[in-house]
Amino acid sequence: MRVLITGGTGLLGRALSASLAAQGHEVIVLSRSPAQHAGRMPGGVRLRAWDAHSAKGWTDVADGAGAIVNLAGENIAAGRWTPERKRRIRESRLNAGRAVVEAVSLATQKPKVVVQASAVGFYGPAGNEELTEEAPPGHDFLAQVCVAWEASTAPVEQEGVRRVILRTGIVLSTDGGALPRMMPPFKLGLGGPLGNGQQWLPWIHIRDHVRAVRFLIEHEESHGPYNLSAPTPVRNVEFTRALGRVLGRPTFMRVPAIGLRLLFGEMATVLLGGQRAVPRRLLEAGFTFEFTQVEAALRDLLT
Repeated sequence: MRVLITGGTGLLGRALSASLAAQGHEVIVLSRSPAQHAGRMPGGVRLRAWDAHSAKGWTDVADGAGAIVNLAGENIAAGRWTPERKRRIRESRLNAGRAVVEAVSLATQKPKVVVQASAVGFYGPAGNEELTEEAPPGHDFLAQVCVAWEASTAPVEQEGVRRVILRTGIVLSTDGGALPRMMPPFKLGLGGPLGNGQQWLPWIHIRDHVRAVRFLIEHEESHGPYNLSAPTPVRNVEFTRALGRVLGRPTFMRVPAIGLRLLFGEMATVLLGGQRAVPRRLLEAGFTFEFTQVEAALRDLLT
């Protein structure tokens, strides 16, 4: 099977492409700077240049593809959400979606499935409410971005192409994402809850994320949105204590909410809000998680 991955040079794309290539699938990662990433990609993965807003230069590989996995979008945690940064965050995702739609529309033999990235941020800060895939979207900036991001590839369904949406939680990995950024203060014994620590943290081990994406690609009855997070979300304070136990470090240095808001501005809502998302549709489809307890996931990654 030929699988195309946009945004495939990031954490999730590298892990997914490595898994697929190891099983003998043809994996092509679309990148704006192929030469820059050539040495970082897993063996057997090909890089193809694209402009991140059109199908120019890759329609040949999209034609007859088994799957297009659209992960492309500017990193939301790369800096404060200035008006310009917010514009780039949104537009990078919409442009990539339009490119996928264009590639599908031009394909003589349509791809079998389009896998569209999103995030549990779709639901917005939701307190203690348990969130299945039927929950409505939130109203904050990140929720609005997720709604538009998901909708960006919806037209492929009119072409008869199956579409799956990945509402991903916090992916735990030592190769990138949130966990490596958390580690320095914890290793120094300066780790602690963010704000009051009561916000929910929907997490997923990187191996389960890859397995879930592959499960949804391979199961032709799968369609629509799926929460990609472990069945047991935890509060921030519980995650903090689990990480402290794994590292053998204290976790009493609480980070005040006001400090996070001063440091990160509007982006602090990502750290202080949280969603109690559960993977109801994934479990109903028959997917089995390897890691359901956060401390076991952290020990697997860090010890």
